[in-house]
Amino acid sequence: MHAWEAIQKTLEIIENQIGDELPVDELANAAALSPFYYQRLFSRLVKKPVKTYIKLRRLSRACEALKDTDSRILDIAVECGFGSHEVFTRTFKDAYGMTPTEYRERDVRLNNFLKPDLLLGYTMIDLDVPLVSDGLVLEMARRTLDASISFMGIKGFVSIAGQFPHGKTTGISEPGEIWQHFNETEHEIPAKTAGRKIGVAYHDTAPDGCFPYFVGAEIESGITSDKFQSWTLPAGEYLVCKFEAENFDELVSVALNKAFSYMHAWQKKKGLTFGDFGAEIYYDNQNNLNDENVSFAYMEIWALWLEGENNNG
Repeated sequence: MHAWEAIQKTLEIIENQIGDELPVDELANAAALSPFYYQRLFSRLVKKPVKTYIKLRRLSRACEALKDTDSRILDIAVECGFGSHEVFTRTFKDAYGMTPTEYRERDVRLNNFLKPDLLLGYTMIDLDVPLVSDGLVLEMARRTLDASISFMGIKGFVSIAGQFPHGKTTGISEPGEIWQHFNETEHEIPAKTAGRKIGVAYHDTAPDGCFPYFVGAEIESGITSDKFQSWTLPAGEYLVCKFEAENFDELVSVALNKAFSYMHAWQKKKGLTFGDFGAEIYYDNQNNLNDENVSFAYMEIWALWLEGENNNG
């Protein structure tokens, strides 16, 4: 068994027994390691100490229950492994800047620490070869865009420290706030029928410690607006990370964060250089996948492929 497999085994145990006592000694035994080496290896691979990780995953599970059920907050606290309402509320507020009650009353998306899929860090697929892991279907491809694509929408600024690395921070999702604003005004945009939507982080003027993030809908080229901003996906060669999930909520949270992490690791492993933006392209399943019975959600991440001596794939 590889070291990462031993840790992944205990990640599954934690996930399946999130509301139970989870002594480090028992987790170490399941990984066939001493408690000392287990905790050391866990921190190295997961980037958090065992007990901190368990707390963060309990908070993530509690967030789901707060939005998806009518259970009492006390019951959610107990089911997710917190000793009391008071402990749960204090821990929740420390992580997200609001109480569980306030979160339940607000229409806001939170960042949660996600369960890692360690396999993705140790499996480098070739172009156009699908990878299936822990419910995620992912594929890397090289694609030529012959003509630019125009989008119209809104721009905001996202703090680097508060949102990265993907899937390893807690707090309000700042890109999620920008998407919410876009969703409220999207009906005013002259979008193409069955057109794509985009979320793109790019280099431009921004407050210190932040980067611009644009959200928009696909439009015909040449259309302008005094109310909305425009962004163009330029023609060129791209590395595209294509991936699917069972539903939209999973697509824009767990799957998206895993895909970003994998794409970064893949680029680094291949020694490739890419442009100064990363674009999330969202598709309408029925119009773009040509299957009216699809039950999954689909999107792509695009990075401009720069020519160079290490960029031959």
